[in-house]
Amino acid sequence: MAQTAQLRSFDVIENEAQRVFAVQRAAYLRDPYPSYEERRQNLDKLERILVQNVDAIAEAINTDFGCRCAEESKLLEIFTSVDGIRHTRKKLRKWMKPQRRHVSILFATGSNRVIPQPKGLVRIVSPWNYPLFLTVSPLTSALAAGNRCMIKMATNSSTLCRLLAEKFKAEFPEETVAILPGVRAQDFSTLPFDHIIFTGSADAGRTVMRSAAESLTPVTLELGGKSPTIICDDFDVDTAADRIMYGKFVNAGQTCLAPDYVFVPEAKRDAFVAAARRIVTERYPDPNDRSYTSVIDEKSYRRLRGTLEDAEKKGARIVPLVPNATFNDAQRKIPPTVVLDPTDDMTIMREEIFGPLLPVKTYRHIDEVITYVNAKDRPLGLYFFTNDKQLEQTILYRTISGGVTINNCVFHVAQHDMPFGGVGASGMGQYHGHEGFVEFSKMRPVFTNPKLSGMKLFYPPYTKFHTRLFDLLLKLKH
Repeated sequence: MAQTAQLRSFDVIENEAQRVFAVQRAAYLRDPYPSYEERRQNLDKLERILVQNVDAIAEAINTDFGCRCAEESKLLEIFTSVDGIRHTRKKLRKWMKPQRRHVSILFATGSNRVIPQPKGLVRIVSPWNYPLFLTVSPLTSALAAGNRCMIKMATNSSTLCRLLAEKFKAEFPEETVAILPGVRAQDFSTLPFDHIIFTGSADAGRTVMRSAAESLTPVTLELGGKSPTIICDDFDVDTAADRIMYGKFVNAGQTCLAPDYVFVPEAKRDAFVAAARRIVTERYPDPNDRSYTSVIDEKSYRRLRGTLEDAEKKGARIVPLVPNATFNDAQRKIPPTVVLDPTDDMTIMREEIFGPLLPVKTYRHIDEVITYVNAKDRPLGLYFFTNDKQLEQTILYRTISGGVTINNCVFHVAQHDMPFGGVGASGMGQYHGHEGFVEFSKMRPVFTNPKLSGMKLFYPPYTKFHTRLFDLLLKLKH
């Protein structure tokens, strides 16, 4: 009845989002449980779009950024997306099978099962920083679970959005997947989807959640945050710097999982900075060339310059990592920079950086670090470098974060057989792999009553017999 009412409410179509929503809702009601073959075909189509358009996708992303090299887009977005599709397709038949569950002693000859069923219509809202991966990854999970999807991409990804809309339209009927270029966010916000996944800022996530509450729509929120990175005293500083510099400065730091600040043992700070300068100079000898990504837009560029100026005014020491590198206003390029002696009243330590600036803090004992991390919002990622297993356990079990990478940064997001998601201020829900399939499914419990049920023994009117029967049940072990 509720779904029929939703359809009726769109008899008068006011915009394109409403029209496609009505088409997908009608298709869902006709076919609420797509077969394994249909779902596999959808994953095949998704992979084909990516594999057949590698160069066009990389060039579209480059256009939207102003400068982002094809190699970076191919590795971090296209390959990871295709790899996730292939993993999901390999496991899909197993995931779709009903799960047998234990039956209560009261119904010993009955049966229990859990059936994964599609939720229905899923709204995917993807950001600009990894516009392909953060569209395709949740789409892979949603299609595997048998849902129909409407996708809203970021305004800053307009070139890629138009390209994908064209390619998707050639492969998918709009009743299955629709990317809608130019459609306003508010045109989506009032539609009663069955699930919403949003990746973006915490403030925007709150808006999405408030809107979803009107129709009691479940949400998955991926919100980022300030991911701490810890170099423990036993770990080689040069090796840690080598790995941290990649995780931090790939995509010019515009990564929700990028190391946001680094804790270094007090006596090793200078060695870390020296290693960072050597490594970054080798990788980005000229930040104005194609290997180094532009900041996405003028507003973000000015915000980052203001963040750096604020830190310097309040006493931080600014250390450019590439000699003679300068700001490039035309290309919106900010040289890789370390910020020493940051304090908590600085913008750089209060807000997510989302750019090529790396604060470095020092410590004397690991307890100082754990206390500091736990006093802040729970981050999307936590990274630490140690070969000491006892210390590893200490950090793991005395902190909490969305995910963890040990002895590197960021790469837990690329593990397709593990869930990915935030906690607290960094998000809620999770996807990737089996957990993504479950996130976009209704795991529906089904109990089949036995032909001969002992429940009749418990029907009223109640007597002393019921008391004795209850006492007997408590003594039984099964």
